[in-house]
Amino acid sequence: MAEYVRQMPSASSDLARRPAISERFHIDFPLLFLLIALTVYGLVVLYSASGQRLGAVIRQAEYFVIAYTVMLAAAQVSVQRYRRWAPAIYLGGLALLVGVLVFGVGAKGAQRWLSIGGFRFQPSELMKLAMPLMMSWYLAARILPPRFINILASLVLVGVPAALIVRQPDLGTALLVSASGLIVLFMAGISWRVIFGAGVLAVLSAWPAWVYLLHDYQRQRILTLLSPERDKLGTGWNITQSKTAIGSGGWSGKGWLNGTQSQLDFLPESHTDFIIAVLAEEFGLRGVILLLAIYVLIFVRGFWIGMHAQDSFSRLVAAALTLTFFVYVFVNMGMVSGLLPVVGVPLPLVSAGGTSIVTLMAGFGILMAISTERRLVVQ
Repeated sequence: MAEYVRQMPSASSDLARRPAISERFHIDFPLLFLLIALTVYGLVVLYSASGQRLGAVIRQAEYFVIAYTVMLAAAQVSVQRYRRWAPAIYLGGLALLVGVLVFGVGAKGAQRWLSIGGFRFQPSELMKLAMPLMMSWYLAARILPPRFINILASLVLVGVPAALIVRQPDLGTALLVSASGLIVLFMAGISWRVIFGAGVLAVLSAWPAWVYLLHDYQRQRILTLLSPERDKLGTGWNITQSKTAIGSGGWSGKGWLNGTQSQLDFLPESHTDFIIAVLAEEFGLRGVILLLAIYVLIFVRGFWIGMHAQDSFSRLVAAALTLTFFVYVFVNMGMVSGLLPVVGVPLPLVSAGGTSIVTLMAGFGILMAISTERRLVVQ
């Protein structure tokens, strides 16, 4: 019987195989393909919503080039570095928000931007990433479900930047930033008694918030939600025209570039906040269903990445980024269809914009980093 010889596997064995492209470049291809599909669909709709201005589409495409570059760069950073950097990113975001209040750039009655070296940006967008990272860093290092003292500390972490953003004023972004933090707290496993108590407290604080916190235009938006017909030619114009556009599309729509509400300028902000009304009018319900299908697949992929993450920090971050993206979609569609007040939240990766697109894609880059790290550890 031949002697058994122990030896290392040859270079051609599975252990010596070259890593896949997705592993080398830290790319989650299912998520990337879905994002590209959403990008292309959004550019097609934007061409019509912008009044067939090719320049607007080219500018949006340039934003997407920057955003995809940022996404791929963010995917190259290890999850452990994000964990170490989370407090610094959060504190840097707070410093920028304070800077906005002191020497920010104003427009349309709001002071929300900073201008540095001729480059203008909105620091509150950074908090949409800094908040879930910070909350995940704080809660993952403690016993879960969190104790009451940790819940209070978490609420302070959420409340400080939210209050600074409300002062700008920018209630829509403040709600999104708060949601990104509270989602982490919810996913950390707080008890339903705490959730119920928070709900009761929110109801009790509704009247003081109405009197002392909300601005006049914000109160008007809520009143318009309850009764848009009371001022159809004034504050109710946007939502009335939006509903008309959505309803007139029917199942198959009027055809690309053939929408009357958008092409004849009846629909305000048709290329930003109300762009889904343009889509519904021209592509009909089936066009909206296609858009929702892409969104749902992105949600599913994000949750899959979170479920297969290796530690609590990664799971909390993945869940927060995915659910915050869902909140974007839900709030925009809710306000355009008259179910929620108009708060100026764009439709993710479809509405025209710059900073918000880059922020969203940076979040997907973090998701890819989590997905890639999971594969590298398992294999």
